[in-house]
Amino acid sequence: MVYVLFVVGFAILIKGADMLVVGASSIGKRLNMPSIVIGLTIVSFGTSLPELLVNIFASFSGSSELAIGNVLGSNVANILLILGISAMITPLPINKNTYFSEVPFSLIATLLVGFLANVTLFNQVAPNAPQYISRYDGGILLFFFLMFLGYVYVVSKQNDEDLQGSNIRVMSTGMSTLYILVGTIGLYFGGNWVVDGAINIALHFGMSESLVGLTIVAIGTSLPELVTSVIAAYRNNTDIAVGNAVGSN
Repeated sequence: MVYVLFVVGFAILIKGADMLVVGASSIGKRLNMPSIVIGLTIVSFGTSLPELLVNIFASFSGSSELAIGNVLGSNVANILLILGISAMITPLPINKNTYFSEVPFSLIATLLVGFLANVTLFNQVAPNAPQYISRYDGGILLFFFLMFLGYVYVVSKQNDEDLQGSNIRVMSTGMSTLYILVGTIGLYFGGNWVVDGAINIALHFGMSESLVGLTIVAIGTSLPELVTSVIAAYRNNTDIAVGNAVGSN
């Protein structure tokens, strides 16, 4: 039964994220928010909601190894799996902004997490202290994330891009609210079931939670990015295919 809930949880989690994004984007359009702002916030965050919710629930349940494994595994899946499959469908040209700015941002983010997690290596007072990412470290990571959002906003304005915000479906206020509520409920239950299932899988097969997070959970929560990039590559929208995979890191 646990494994059924695990699989169903993934489906509900991904669908919940999609419904929340559709509803929130519709509300944003009705409030006359600029397309670039909607794209930069609601739409861009949408495909990362499964990872975010799984990590939040894992953290609250004390499964920090699962949360860290999911983050690292999702990064690997985004670059190797998603770009690999997309490139098999069609060659992916890389523009200058991606090569000189977005890829370095992704590398810096990965290195920063590694540095913060291993900062005790440089601690001469307590060299054997436990390694962890503190609340202060979390603040540093969020600061760099805001810097990245600022960069994306500036580049998009310069290139007159709308960050996928012009294709937003506008619904009635009642329907938009319903989508948001149903999506939020789906995220809550789906996220809980995925975390519970992952912990039980780890216990049943004698695997560490970090290994489950690096593999099963990471690939599952990366499905929205995978579907988006594969469809974009199939339609020859290579910039979206590459940007989605790199930006999600």
